[in-house]
Amino acid sequence: MTTSIDPGMPPSAPELLDFAALGLPQPLVRTLARQGITTPFEIQRATMPDALAGRDVLGRGQTGSGKTLAFGLPLLARMADGERARSRHPRALVLVPTRELAMQVSDALFPLGRAIGVFLRTAVGGVPYDRQISALRRGVEVLVATPGRLADLIERGVCRLDDIEVTVLDEADQMADMGFLPEVTELLAKTPADAQRLLFSATLDRDVDTLVRRFMTDPVTHSTAPPTAAVATMDHHLLLIPPQDKFSVVASIAAREGRTMVFARTQLGVDRLVGQLAAVGVRAGGLHGGKTQRMRTRTLAEFREGRTNVLVATDVAARGIHVDGVSLVLHVDPPKDPKDYLHRAGRTARAGETGAVATLALPKQRRGTLAMLEKAGVAPAQTRVRAGDPALAELTGAREPSGVPVRDEPEPRPRAGRPDGARRFPDRHRRGEPVRSGDRRHPGRPTEGRSERRSGEGRSERRSGDRRFGGRPAANSY
Repeated sequence: MTTSIDPGMPPSAPELLDFAALGLPQPLVRTLARQGITTPFEIQRATMPDALAGRDVLGRGQTGSGKTLAFGLPLLARMADGERARSRHPRALVLVPTRELAMQVSDALFPLGRAIGVFLRTAVGGVPYDRQISALRRGVEVLVATPGRLADLIERGVCRLDDIEVTVLDEADQMADMGFLPEVTELLAKTPADAQRLLFSATLDRDVDTLVRRFMTDPVTHSTAPPTAAVATMDHHLLLIPPQDKFSVVASIAAREGRTMVFARTQLGVDRLVGQLAAVGVRAGGLHGGKTQRMRTRTLAEFREGRTNVLVATDVAARGIHVDGVSLVLHVDPPKDPKDYLHRAGRTARAGETGAVATLALPKQRRGTLAMLEKAGVAPAQTRVRAGDPALAELTGAREPSGVPVRDEPEPRPRAGRPDGARRFPDRHRRGEPVRSGDRRHPGRPTEGRSERRSGEGRSERRSGDRRFGGRPAANSY
């Protein structure tokens, strides 16, 4: 069974149902209302009745259309009706292709689960195993995981999938594109055959047919958008540039006002571009799979909170990462696959917002880029531009960078709970001060006969906040 909703059609009466009318438990409805979420999106209205009824569901919607809550709310509702999870036996599994998407799913569902007593945990690579293993031993109802880390945890004997009641595949086509299909197949085979399967993605094509045929039973398909990037609120531009002007054009676009996401093809290209932009006065963060999870999380947080307005990324960020207010997506390197273009472009014009997508093409790239865009369902406006052209500023908001190099200075580590300069133990003896008779360096130990320490001989005077051990930097000296 397949249903399709045209985003351009006016909503019919059934589509105006609120979350309570869709069958969600009242604690979930109240928690959503506290977050300002009262009206379901199209993909949620289309899929949630079947998902709540326990049917297998295939859902396709534009990026930013609300797919996370479309599968997350029915999943949490089912978990709330059951018993607590056994140690090492999660009851629901959400498989995602990247660490960033796992964190985003967790951020969206964790507060909702907490409101109804459902415990959720992530299991992703790039972070220590200890906390993940500890959480699984305590019992986790919902596990959001990347295929590789979940396989490792199963191999270590700390996770079993025998109790899985609901399995969700988010961005299944990307997992296939990234070569995860064998691992995903093996993991799904470890779940009970009668478990509910929910598969959501911006595209549903033949790459995932193997999973659908093997693991899904009479699935109902809901589609709220065609598999193209032709969104009414999104403008597409193909900027034809001479090779010698490429960086100057990129730098001027990156220096624009507003939040900008820039895509490069390789990790080396991302790092090089971030450094080049910093040299001309544009602060940018870099995101790719070669960075540690801590660095990736910090970079995303700085971009999301507005501390940096430019994020340079490989396709690791092209799927599932939702940052509000991205007004321009810039392809420094044109993608080769129309699906990659769709997901890159989907970082802007999300959930009804407006945005623009600009693709830079050298003369030799023009024909191939146009063919790719045609497959993506996009007919871009083509413009020949050079650095400093008024047309470039008009189309993208480009402006001349400041030229003042950006220098990142690490923030000092504040001493928690006490003002700068305050001593942790004010009654203790300071190094460099004479020890008076009767003073005690250590409680319960007499000091008579102990030689006094003198300052200035072989060591510098110790200031408030300095460390006691020479050769190590003070906590607030960097």
